[in-house]
Amino acid sequence: MLRSLYVKNYALIEEVQVEFKSGLNIITGETGAGKSILIDALGLILGERASSEVVRKGADKTVVEGIFYVGGNKKIKKILEDNGIEFSDELILRREVSAKGQSRCFANDSPISLAVMKEIGNHLVDLHGQHEHQSLLRVETHIELLDDFGGLLGMVEEFRKEIHKLENLYKQLDELKQKEKLLKEKKELYEFQLKEIETINPQVGEIEELESELRLLENAEKLYEATAQLYSLLYGSEKSIHDLLVVVRNQLEDLSAIDKRFQSYVEEARSAQAIVDEITSFIQSYNSRIEFNPERLEFIRERLHALNRLKKKYGGTIESVIEYRDKIRREFELAENFEDEITKVEKKIDEQIKICSEVAERLSLKRREVAETVSKIIVGVLAELGIDNAQFEVKIENRPKKEGRCYVRLGKECYEVTSRGIDFVEFYISTNIGEDLKPLVKVASGGEVSRIMLALKSVLAKSERLPLLVFDEIDTGISGRIAQKVGQSLKNLSRYHQIIVITHLPQIASLADTHFVAEKVIQDGRAVTKIRELEIEERIREIAKLMSGEEVTQASIESAKELMGLKK
Repeated sequence: MLRSLYVKNYALIEEVQVEFKSGLNIITGETGAGKSILIDALGLILGERASSEVVRKGADKTVVEGIFYVGGNKKIKKILEDNGIEFSDELILRREVSAKGQSRCFANDSPISLAVMKEIGNHLVDLHGQHEHQSLLRVETHIELLDDFGGLLGMVEEFRKEIHKLENLYKQLDELKQKEKLLKEKKELYEFQLKEIETINPQVGEIEELESELRLLENAEKLYEATAQLYSLLYGSEKSIHDLLVVVRNQLEDLSAIDKRFQSYVEEARSAQAIVDEITSFIQSYNSRIEFNPERLEFIRERLHALNRLKKKYGGTIESVIEYRDKIRREFELAENFEDEITKVEKKIDEQIKICSEVAERLSLKRREVAETVSKIIVGVLAELGIDNAQFEVKIENRPKKEGRCYVRLGKECYEVTSRGIDFVEFYISTNIGEDLKPLVKVASGGEVSRIMLALKSVLAKSERLPLLVFDEIDTGISGRIAQKVGQSLKNLSRYHQIIVITHLPQIASLADTHFVAEKVIQDGRAVTKIRELEIEERIREIAKLMSGEEVTQASIESAKELMGLKK
């Protein structure tokens, strides 16, 4: 709902702030006082067109700011978040129009485009009168209203889910065909790469093992000479370490016979001799196994060169080479089964088309039932509001699809679809005998169209999700009896929406939950529009004035009280 509207330097308005309430808000005032100017200003923050002509003479710019309560409004939340604006229960929309015609738009103090402001406005307010923000005058909303009224949102969601599954299957088919095409184009290259990798047949960890073996083979001579020299030092020479340790051990044994303190060192000498013997044994064995193999050395060098070449070409590691090889193998396996895979997906598509078609047909039949009910009810409500002999029809069209993919097939014919099914819905109306039904969006604007909107809103009230409805010119050309009906319809509608109505009829104004008056005063030699909320006594007097004119009599005051239900 709209909590407050601030307007500065807009036409006759110098500066006003209006605090609106829930329920039925009525604005009255003299002709030319500027009642509609306030609504025109509201249109600015809903994204309607603006020109520099709206800027009050002598001012640099016009500023209009509205504060809306939007708690729980998921559509507004999504629009704001999609545009990087934090969502809260309170939304502040501001529009500035300079005297040069430049326009700036803001949502919660963040700059937004006019298109985004209009999109937000489309989900906040319906303006009925000379305004663009009339949801019923946008054909795309007709199917939404019909579905809301008929409680068809569950079936609509079911259709969306099934269509989504079908879209995924078509996507899967496209990917398979694209892969098939790419594979055909790259088949020769892939065959060469696969043959190259499989010929070398790399193994994980192989390079490390080969590099270790290469080091041994390249240093075989050095290893042989070094181990031979070590063997000689340890055991093979005349004064080898082994022989010297034997001498040391014998002398320590002799000394220990004299002094027991040498006994522990005898054991140390034996340990040292055992370690030398162990080292000698390893070196002798190692030396005997040293291989001088130029052929193996050359093979390893060539093998490593081949493996490193593969690494460089296919990802930098042997693991990536093997992964690439496996990928190509899978591609070839898939290529051999492309026809089978494509046939399987196409079969699933046919089955899913049947499911989508069944849901779409069921939804369409239900819509036609709801459409008949809505049409009859609206004709009755129009008659109550003084539009006799009206005809109203919800036209539902199914459009055969001439080309492209099929999503819904009924019989042999495929049909165009939207996220809501195969139905294209539009409201048609005729308000005079002998006139053909015409699209509602082409009906002339004015009081009659506002009453048509009121009738539609009254029928669709509980399901319509726009929180604020504004009616301008609704009482044009209607009698007192009809005015009472119109007023009661507005009052009933205000149970589900916040309503703002501009009127000059006491029958409508008397039903207000909140009553404002627009007044034109002369201030500093210039006309200025003021808007103020009326207290109960002022309301009675304003209703009396609407009934009797400028001269308010006691009789008109009593009549006003009676009309307002204040007399017992």
